[in-house]
Amino acid sequence: MGFEAVFLCVRRHQILRLMDTATAGIGNSGAISAKARMSSYFELTKPRIAFMLVLTSAAGFYLGTNGAFNWLLFLNAMAAITLLAFGVATLNQYIERAIDGLMDRTAGRPLPAKKISPVEALVFGSVLCVAAELYLLFAVNALTAILGLSVIVGYVFVYTPLKTRTTLSTAIGAIPGAMPPLMGWTAAANEITLGAWILFVLLYLWQFPHFLAIAWLYREEYSKAGIKMLPAVERSGRVTVTQIVIFTLLMLPISIGPFFVGVSGWIFLAGASLLGVWFLWASLKMARQPDKKSARRLLLTSVLYLPLMFALMVFNH
Repeated sequence: MGFEAVFLCVRRHQILRLMDTATAGIGNSGAISAKARMSSYFELTKPRIAFMLVLTSAAGFYLGTNGAFNWLLFLNAMAAITLLAFGVATLNQYIERAIDGLMDRTAGRPLPAKKISPVEALVFGSVLCVAAELYLLFAVNALTAILGLSVIVGYVFVYTPLKTRTTLSTAIGAIPGAMPPLMGWTAAANEITLGAWILFVLLYLWQFPHFLAIAWLYREEYSKAGIKMLPAVERSGRVTVTQIVIFTLLMLPISIGPFFVGVSGWIFLAGASLLGVWFLWASLKMARQPDKKSARRLLLTSVLYLPLMFALMVFNH
């Protein structure tokens, strides 16, 4: 009887250990699953793009500030604009989930990869947008909240559906795309002045060579997915490179505008002039030889140009 009791106790201990191991495994699996879902939700927000938008908003706030810098207002404005950028990006992916599944560069996104359900993305994006608008209205000001609402309507409900219908979608989408520095300015000043409009126009024009370079690199995928970006529709590329050069040339006088309205000084003027010549050189190189190499060069130039321009403005304000 004593031996049998010892055997049963050992056996019971082994069974309990197996159960603990199994339970721990389930817990680890759940933790990994939750972590993966959180990562998917974060990916929906396109954080790298949001970061760039918030940087231009922060610059706009600083440049639009008269008198003492209001840190609390600044932090509230940047938090709200971040939520807005996250929400708009999520709703954009919700609408484009079927299109994203047709392209290699976007097929791994959370919705086409079925990491997140469409309903979850819709609710998540909607909550972020509503929260951002309420935040802007009550913690910043009504003017900035109205501009934020125009971003939601313009980007989500106008630009996104038009991408599969007309090449004019780029010109339309560039309007909400140029709002961040304007929103930053109005968050600080609660008014739209000439300096604010210059920032808006600069970012509006910048988007054409930037996005046309991206569309050139991925025009086969865009064509397959039915996206009417100009390089995907106009196969010769003549109109595409012409537009790239025209919008870059238009950007040159606007880019030095902050100097002439007293937003920035001589250091900015010299730096902006050099950056403008560099951007024009990259655009002309692509116009002369439109291929993927020149498109990548132009894309890299555009990505570096924007933060350098705003950094110069802030430094020499």
